[in-house]
Amino acid sequence: MKLGGREEALYTLTTSDGVGLAVEESGSPDAAVTVVLIHGWTLTRHTWDRVAERLPGSVDGSVRIVRFDHRGHGDSDAAPTGTAEIARCADDLAELITEHVPTGPIVLAGHSMGGMTIMALAERHPRLMAERVHGVALVATSSGDLVAPDLGLPKSVASVFNAGERALRSALARSTRRRVGSRSAWMRPGLRWLLFGSGADRADVAASAEWVARCHPASFAGFRESLAAHERAHVLAEFPRVPTVVLVGLSDRLCPFPHARVMSERLPHADLFVYAGAGHMLPLERDDEVTGRIADVTRSVLESSVGGTVSV
Repeated sequence: MKLGGREEALYTLTTSDGVGLAVEESGSPDAAVTVVLIHGWTLTRHTWDRVAERLPGSVDGSVRIVRFDHRGHGDSDAAPTGTAEIARCADDLAELITEHVPTGPIVLAGHSMGGMTIMALAERHPRLMAERVHGVALVATSSGDLVAPDLGLPKSVASVFNAGERALRSALARSTRRRVGSRSAWMRPGLRWLLFGSGADRADVAASAEWVARCHPASFAGFRESLAAHERAHVLAEFPRVPTVVLVGLSDRLCPFPHARVMSERLPHADLFVYAGAGHMLPLERDDEVTGRIADVTRSVLESSVGGTVSV
């Protein structure tokens, strides 16, 4: 199908353990560079809608864009018991690349758990990372220290919040429901505070609440356990020295600025971009800037791949 001059495709990737992942593509399969956009915990590939629509090059055929829903999220199947893990997400990403992006340079852009998935890819599939990944964007993410985030709250208050979150996680792990909630409106005030900075758009908050509500309960809980165990700062040394950007909002409660600073220090070739007033949902809150930074990385990859100056 073509939309706005771009080829569009939606299909299911069946992983090696039998899980169906919803995958969406735009741009030409023969594009010089493929950009893979990887979403965060409890969200969906639609987190990246604006970036995918606005990223230059997808119309003229020079850039192909691939997005997918993690297992247990969005339109993908639930994660089987024991597989709601960042490591398994990295394996899923590796299988997606091997099957559907078998040739050509790749730019990986990961938001939140999506960025952690890129780190796990470098850990578990170092050869693929070294040979195929020519650019990286780490958006509102972290390399570790996520067991009990302080959320910008006094220690005593954060402790109460985290205890409540652990209780909720335990209940969701035992749930047999297909989604966290049948309604999402009640989640909006809490998610507005937790995920967004100042001036959040009401439609963005509502969309984010609906994405969270659609998450599979047991997958929700399992991935939160995996986030707590995510300690991959050492893996950043295994990243290829390719064009890399680290993006963070100064009002991000989940992956705050110190986490971005750790990553940028371990990636001395990376450029760090900081957005005042923005929270965790940078692909929504600062979609123009995020698109621009990923476009910069992609442009660098295109120029090094085809030679000369490329307009993206």
